[in-house]
Amino acid sequence: MQLDPRTGWCAGIRHCPSPNFNARPAAEISLLVIHNISLPPGQFGTGKVEELFCNRLDPCEHPYFSAIASLQVSAHFLIERDGTLIQFVSCLDRAWHAGVSAFAGRQGCNDFSLGIELEGTDEQPYSDLQYAALSNLIRELQSYYPQLTAERICGHCDIAPGRKTDPGPAFDWSRLFSSLPA
Repeated sequence: MQLDPRTGWCAGIRHCPSPNFNARPAAEISLLVIHNISLPPGQFGTGKVEELFCNRLDPCEHPYFSAIASLQVSAHFLIERDGTLIQFVSCLDRAWHAGVSAFAGRQGCNDFSLGIELEGTDEQPYSDLQYAALSNLIRELQSYYPQLTAERICGHCDIAPGRKTDPGPAFDWSRLFSSLPA
């Protein structure tokens, strides 16, 4: 995998362009937000996250989908349980992953962040393959965006406390940070 800094797309991974993005108000990328998602909740490998991010989720297919199918959301990346990495939005664009959020007193984290979704739930351990893919992706992103230091890698719960809980207590932050350069 290699990031093309001119396009913001990573070569060597699957691309599934989402329509749910817009231009960043500034070119600065200085925050990395880790999320989790599974659709239906607690089910993995369904392909429904991709459908949600591409506005193709059928609201009649599952009772949970009727409440979320009209949402226009995305993330830059998704890491599936088997470590498969999918990119939905160029790193140069603003994906719609953080919602109402703030980091270090700055509002609107979508403006200056990259969003990585892990296929999972707050309570179920993430797979070894996911941690390996996440670590590799973060190292690649850090080589182009040096402001993405350990202090600027956080969970959705950290930027939207009280509203969001992901990536949850099952996420092993020490494992992630020990796999990254100091």
